[in-house]
Amino acid sequence: MAKSDSSTKEFKPFISADRVLPEFTKTSFILGILLAVIFGAANAYLGLKVGMTISASIPAAVISMGIIRGLFKKESILENNLVQTIGSAGESVAAGAIFTLPALYIWSTEWNMGAPSLFTITVIAIIGGTLGVLFMIPLRKALIVKEHGILPYPEGTACAEVLLAGEEGGQKAKTTFLGLGIGAIYKFIADGFKLFPSEIETAIPGYKGAAIGADVLPALLGVGFIIGPQISAYMLAGAVIGWFGLIPLIDYIGNMGEIIMYPATVPISELGYWGIWDSYIRYVGAGAVAFGGIFSLIKSLPLIIQTFKDAMKDYSGGVGEQTNKRTDQDLSLKLVLIAVLVIVLAMMMLPIIPVGFVGALLIAIFGFFFATVSSRIVGLVGSSSNPVSGMTIATLIITAIIFKATGNDGQAGMIATLTVGSIIAIIAAISGDTSQDLKTGFLVGATPKKQQIGEIVGVVASALVIGLVLTLLNEAWGFGSNELPAPQATLMRLVIEGVMGGNLPWTLIFVGIGVGVAIELLGLPVLPIAIGLYLPIHLSTPIMVGGIVRGILNRKLNKNGDEDQKVSQKIDSGILFASGLIAGEGLIGILLAVFAVLGVDLVLGIDLGQIGSLIFFGILTYLLMKFSVFKKVD
Repeated sequence: MAKSDSSTKEFKPFISADRVLPEFTKTSFILGILLAVIFGAANAYLGLKVGMTISASIPAAVISMGIIRGLFKKESILENNLVQTIGSAGESVAAGAIFTLPALYIWSTEWNMGAPSLFTITVIAIIGGTLGVLFMIPLRKALIVKEHGILPYPEGTACAEVLLAGEEGGQKAKTTFLGLGIGAIYKFIADGFKLFPSEIETAIPGYKGAAIGADVLPALLGVGFIIGPQISAYMLAGAVIGWFGLIPLIDYIGNMGEIIMYPATVPISELGYWGIWDSYIRYVGAGAVAFGGIFSLIKSLPLIIQTFKDAMKDYSGGVGEQTNKRTDQDLSLKLVLIAVLVIVLAMMMLPIIPVGFVGALLIAIFGFFFATVSSRIVGLVGSSSNPVSGMTIATLIITAIIFKATGNDGQAGMIATLTVGSIIAIIAAISGDTSQDLKTGFLVGATPKKQQIGEIVGVVASALVIGLVLTLLNEAWGFGSNELPAPQATLMRLVIEGVMGGNLPWTLIFVGIGVGVAIELLGLPVLPIAIGLYLPIHLSTPIMVGGIVRGILNRKLNKNGDEDQKVSQKIDSGILFASGLIAGEGLIGILLAVFAVLGVDLVLGIDLGQIGSLIFFGILTYLLMKFSVFKKVD
């Protein structure tokens, strides 16, 4: 691949513009849709459990290469690229959806009304995803082409490198599939057959109210390896503040008398550490997460303003003009504008999207603005640092204030506000993903128009499934439960209820904001610590184990020469195996949700207890190390 250069005239992609290779084929179409559904469903489960998702681009590219090159004996880098383009869209739609839409299910239970229909969820996901792709299309030449060599787009560049190393695809795909199989079998044994408990915990002797536990599951171990030791440690630090600091403190005060503190309805002395976490710590964590999201958005304001100015200049300069060069062809700007107009008008008129004229207008304004912001930010710092939650919270606050001022309040106003926020969250997530995919295509020499169509195909495919997945998971365990905390969606619900009704325990939320301010003053990242504070410690501890395994490899880096290359290969292998673990558990989690809804009992009646849990998790950790730390590389 040609080296990056600030001069786009000198850049030559791997496949030149005058070469035509198979790209949008039946194979890439079907395989891309399959991966969009798989990674979309798996990420929905993961996000609802731990509040974060993983990028599907590289695993999708690796699996594609393993199938297309290994099984079909075909060699087409552009075909593989289109598979990952379609497949990665599923993860982004899921990320935007699980940040917000579960709140509708929570409200349906609280308000004794019917759960949102599959059709409603699907339409919201399709609208948000399609707008995210359409808004990004006119920005491609400004951000991907003109700023090549300036905006690195880390995930997109890494994915291009994986595609160019396609001759290794068979072995890499095998690693991913092994991880998927092991993760699936482990999850089925733990939570299907119930051979051992997947959640273990113990109170701390001599320290009343304090407890430590772990959800010994493959996805959490995999997440820890992918995000690394530092972010894992930040999450655990937040959990330690809650479970070793605040919960014992509240328990200590509560045992001084029959103290009943809102929002709990019984004395603190009767709550126990889980009751204290549910009644109080979640609100403290919500305040910290809200502060972190909004503050990250505020810090990005100079970049946001500059990006918007640059985008407007490029629009006036005719960025959307077509050329005959294959690698420079986008969907026509006229088609994009017509499609956006039709979607906005449909939102104004169709009752299934309960946002009305004002809501549709807000979606068009915020959607274009945040699509521009998201596309630029991920180009600089990567998708993992994209402040989607901050954009969504800002949208919800402004929308709720406008709706309340115009008389659209109460339950209808809250549902309308959340719908606006849901579409914006999906727009921000998918526009960032589209940017990374188009960067990959730019480097390898793909046809942008075909990639853009592929993105929309992936959006529609995953949107058709996301409603079913959410409904199944809700009926099986319920959002907001220990099994599926749905942290972001619960936070979004609290924000809307706070603005509309003013019935939140604001003191607890302001305590969380104070914690967030203190973390920011220390120069530490607020969001991972806040998420750790918001979630049970049981999720942060296994993530830390995965982070430690990654940390062993990280310490061996920067030794220069061949050793660095070998360590990098081990890290890559570990990431692929970890991605497989996450996908395997996510898919079995959804299957078990189906069994739970149908009333199918798989329990064997054998329980190895917490010792069995630790043994099995230890074996799983060893397998992760075998494919990373202990892996033999040439």
